[in-house]
Amino acid sequence: MQAVSAWRPPVPGIAEVFHARFERHAYPMHTHETWTLLIVDDGAIRYDLDRSEHGAVGATVTLLPPDVPHDGQSATEGGFRKRVLYLDRAVLGDELIGAAVGRPEFGDPLLRARLDQLHRSLSGPETLEAESRLAFVAERLLSHLGAPAPAGPAPPRLAADLRELLDSRVTAGVTLQEASAALFAHPTHLVRSFTGAFGLPPHAYLMGRRIALARTLLLDGRRPAEAAIEAGFFDQAHLHRHFVRHVGVSPGRYARRRR
Repeated sequence: MQAVSAWRPPVPGIAEVFHARFERHAYPMHTHETWTLLIVDDGAIRYDLDRSEHGAVGATVTLLPPDVPHDGQSATEGGFRKRVLYLDRAVLGDELIGAAVGRPEFGDPLLRARLDQLHRSLSGPETLEAESRLAFVAERLLSHLGAPAPAGPAPPRLAADLRELLDSRVTAGVTLQEASAALFAHPTHLVRSFTGAFGLPPHAYLMGRRIALARTLLLDGRRPAEAAIEAGFFDQAHLHRHFVRHVGVSPGRYARRRR
């Protein structure tokens, strides 16, 4: 039995998402041009990396560097279920390949939890949340590989400047990469300063602003499908999911009760 799901999300730095369930499949020795970031949700995987034997299990995070040969097969009778992110080389940098060869597994519960959250955020069309979670995953990986932390504290007005940027782009949205370039700040500095100042991360703030705009449009008589697009949602289903979560009723029921 096997099941595979793969897609390329609109998130800078992620070349591919790959979810798979295998019972008997064995990977031959091969390489990737990207970083391979792997978590195992069921079973265990035995693999060789650069002629050294390793194992991937549920409690650990596995990072395989680009251009380094590796294989892989189930280490248990029932096979394995895994989730993989293929990250662009620039996310971590080629200078860390050697460090990753020497230590490809990390028993880090926080990193494991953040990676799980990142995978869950990649199932929807919003990119700001996934970008934010990727930034913190990358920061944690860089720390494990011995890379220096981003220098300096965040500027005092950084959170307010980011809120102004989000307020000006409620419908169009803004990527974390764009915000980082516009405000001359490291992505994790942006998210940390905003969350500390306003009590919620940037992606949650932007979603709240979009819900507020959709409510106004619905009360003005827009149909849910129209309000969804005008408020910056991907489609009506996207609006429906978040509207029910925030307001407690569907957009259609909310609009019918507007009088």
